[in-house]
Amino acid sequence: MVSHRRPARVTVLTAAAATAAAALGAVPASADPGAGSAASRATVDRLFEEAEKATEGYNRADEKTDALRRTVSQAQDSLARGQERINLMRGALGSVAGAQYRSGGIDPALALLLSSDPDTYLDRASALDRITARQGAALGELRREQRRLNQKRSEARATLAELERSRAEVARHKRVVERKLAEARRVLASLTAEERADFDRSSRSGGRAEELPAMSEAAPGSSRAAAAVLAARSAVGRPYVWGATGPSAFDCSGLMVWSYGKAGISLPRTSSAQRYAGRQVPLSQAQPGDLVTYRGDASHVGIYAGNGQVIHAPYPGAAVRYDPVNMMSHVTVTRV
Repeated sequence: MVSHRRPARVTVLTAAAATAAAALGAVPASADPGAGSAASRATVDRLFEEAEKATEGYNRADEKTDALRRTVSQAQDSLARGQERINLMRGALGSVAGAQYRSGGIDPALALLLSSDPDTYLDRASALDRITARQGAALGELRREQRRLNQKRSEARATLAELERSRAEVARHKRVVERKLAEARRVLASLTAEERADFDRSSRSGGRAEELPAMSEAAPGSSRAAAAVLAARSAVGRPYVWGATGPSAFDCSGLMVWSYGKAGISLPRTSSAQRYAGRQVPLSQAQPGDLVTYRGDASHVGIYAGNGQVIHAPYPGAAVRYDPVNMMSHVTVTRV
């Protein structure tokens, strides 16, 4: 289960500062104090980015685990039905064999000699031959069904082993995310209130100096896109929780899955897959409802809301909010 705990409030700032200094390297007393806080903010940015990439891996592995779990469940149902079918076939063959044993315990030639009505005996013998032929065909089908069942069992065992590997991968990504976020919390705790506010401001702009391109102020491209934007707007203020898909908390791609789900559109779980969930268009032609992914690996995503703004779930400790569409590098716009 994904942990939804929020970072604990740190009250002993000196201890946290000492921890951060050990992680970042102590700043000499003669150095510019702003340099230390800038390094801390850069470290937090890096840790959040690394945590988000690990979250992508977690979501990807978790999605695979869910699919494998469904496959295993279907395979188990199929095996149970196959075994029941084999049991019925065995029962039918056993009944025929028992009847033959009870009625055919003497040599056929002797039975013909002793029969008071040879014509009736021959009719019965012909019927018995037909029964025996059907029994042989049923036995062949039973053997084929048993081979099919054994093959299904082998495939189910392989799928179950893959499921266990996927579960282990989920756990590994979870440990990485939690470690990165714990490091980020320790560094953030070392910042003064003013430095933290400065970090929040810079995280909204991404510290990017370039101007926004001329943005078209077109309406949403479809009623579903409009519905997705409305859903995302309704989530503003709800907390970021990695691995969450709403309705009370979200990670970045989880917010997109939930918002578009409200519009009747099923999106892939990860932001890297969401980048290719539709047709890519230039940023200057973005319309409300378009997906906007960031970084070369598309490890972050938001939804374009118009007026040069996106709605996104930024990072742990921050709520779903509006930010400039060019807040990060490698902007890609996808129209679903």
